[in-house]
Amino acid sequence: MTGDGLADRLREGTRSSHRRAERTGIMGRLLHGAVGRDDYCRLLWNLHPIYAALERALDHHAEAPLVAAVRVRDLYRAAALAADLDHLHGAGWRSRPVASATSAYIARLDHLEAHWPAGLVAHAYVRYLGDLNGGRILHDAVGAALGLEAGPGARFYDFGGPLRAETLKRHYRSSIDSLQVDAAATEAIVTEAEAAFARHIQLFEELDSPALQR
Repeated sequence: MTGDGLADRLREGTRSSHRRAERTGIMGRLLHGAVGRDDYCRLLWNLHPIYAALERALDHHAEAPLVAAVRVRDLYRAAALAADLDHLHGAGWRSRPVASATSAYIARLDHLEAHWPAGLVAHAYVRYLGDLNGGRILHDAVGAALGLEAGPGARFYDFGGPLRAETLKRHYRSSIDSLQVDAAATEAIVTEAEAAFARHIQLFEELDSPALQR
């Protein structure tokens, strides 16, 4: 049954897109432990600028009520991604080119920052609740594939242990559900979240293309 809160609407409205994204391209291989270090680093250095753009935009609009509810610095991932890449790849990742889907995603986040900050809620939902929900599975898959344990190289999915991650997830969903948005705004945010998943699908497919595996 669909709930009345925004998080419930987002979950129901993006369910099929979410399932497709987690089975697509490099992400599908990652969940099956079928990625090497180069593959994984390529994914991380494309995710890093997306998180950096999202977190910059959230900080810019920190005083806006809708944005404040999803601006939880304990969930920010850009610094963790940078630390993992420094450990796994070395500082040279900062000069590596990103996928065209990554550039398009950043442009969309920049547009939302300038013109529709409420749309950032959709991307925060997709990224941070996705990380909290699937983090343990992805952490274990990456750890098995690359021989990593907790610590350097595996900070992206580390939220302080399973209990801490569950607490963060519960509070984050509650914060989103508590947002007071009318029907039109709700539908616009759900549509933006569906578009966010479509952008992830494009990215995961592009990262699995032979041209980017060089």
